[in-house]
Amino acid sequence: MENMLSHIRIGIVLTGACSLAQAQWIHLQPDAPRTPDGKVDMTAPAPRSNGKPDLSGIWQAEAEPRGPGLFGLGESPNSKYFRDILADFKPDEAPLTPAGADILRRHTQPGAFNPTLNCLPDGVPHADLLPEPFKILQMPGEILFLYEVETIFRQVFTDGRTHPSDPSPTWLGYSVGHWDGDTMVVDTLGFNDLSWLDARGHGHSDQMRVQERFHRRDFGHMEVTVTVTDPKVFTKPITINFVERLLPDTDVFEHVCSENEKDAGHQPGRNKESR
Repeated sequence: MENMLSHIRIGIVLTGACSLAQAQWIHLQPDAPRTPDGKVDMTAPAPRSNGKPDLSGIWQAEAEPRGPGLFGLGESPNSKYFRDILADFKPDEAPLTPAGADILRRHTQPGAFNPTLNCLPDGVPHADLLPEPFKILQMPGEILFLYEVETIFRQVFTDGRTHPSDPSPTWLGYSVGHWDGDTMVVDTLGFNDLSWLDARGHGHSDQMRVQERFHRRDFGHMEVTVTVTDPKVFTKPITINFVERLLPDTDVFEHVCSENEKDAGHQPGRNKESR
């Protein structure tokens, strides 16, 4: 258990380090609604484009309160689902198949290969839950997600296309989206089986399918519902709800994890051969 918690601590420090350096520029968004003191009015109505909410902006998942003893000084606040996608379940009620339980067991063994700590991409929905920002650019026929962590991108096609019949397995999958009223629904499949779903070490298979529902309720807040379906790993679909908070008057920055990376080598049980 102690070793597993050490992995979680290191993972959160590594992914959260850049957040502390986020810059703020005055009135970078000149058209943003503002209160009399010049601050962005986060509860103003959501902007709209072509009759639909405009999801564009810099976003970061809101954090939940957390207990003492697990997180060290200097770590970025983060969502409970970033730490454990099954946070809503009691330990003895986790809806894991035998294969899913075995994946978690292997990922929490000393010296287990953690893709995030080795500067590989985060998957879905973990990338939306990171304690670091990402940018959404909404355009006709396509929505782009620009993740600061690893400086990677994700395309969501909203031009009416369907999923390819045999998509090449990738870290972020193949995403198509459509509007359900004022909610953008994104359906993603075609994943590899390499990414972790959370810092604890829950994994998934290449049969995973993820549905995300994005609803920008006002200028500064976006409600997100995610359903993960993977019959090889979970005994039932897993649904989580969280809020992305707008980070106004700032932007995403280059973040190359492998550049001067020194965290992974300090993990318990790590060695050069396992990297």
